[in-house]
Amino acid sequence: MKILVLNGPNLGRLGTRQTDVYGLTTYAELVQICQDVAPEADVRQTDDEATMIGWLHEAADTGTPVVLNPGAWGHYSYALRDAATLAPVLIEVHLSQTAAREDFRHQSVISAIAKATITGMGVDGYRVALRHLLQMSA
Repeated sequence: MKILVLNGPNLGRLGTRQTDVYGLTTYAELVQICQDVAPEADVRQTDDEATMIGWLHEAADTGTPVVLNPGAWGHYSYALRDAATLAPVLIEVHLSQTAAREDFRHQSVISAIAKATITGMGVDGYRVALRHLLQMSA
């Protein structure tokens, strides 16, 4: 089963960016973790919002479920939210516990349209999301 795992801004810097918040797992290791759980997972990262919106449109056009870590866009991008509503199934993932961080991180414009939101589990959140999607398709 194909699944798009889409990662937003700064997630390509995992392993070096605020390791006390995001952990020591590198982005390459995250890709491998996702593919270990779901070998057909297509794991992508961009710092460009238009590219992310294009990927969400692709998911809508192909009927592909999405695991989305929108990064900071999840707190304010209504354009991203509008594109995310088109995905057949969407699970939102955040590495950190956003409710325990800065006030602006407490709200997500994505959560209301996501099938589920997983926060604060680090890279394990991706494993949970992927396993859930695989179980749904079984």
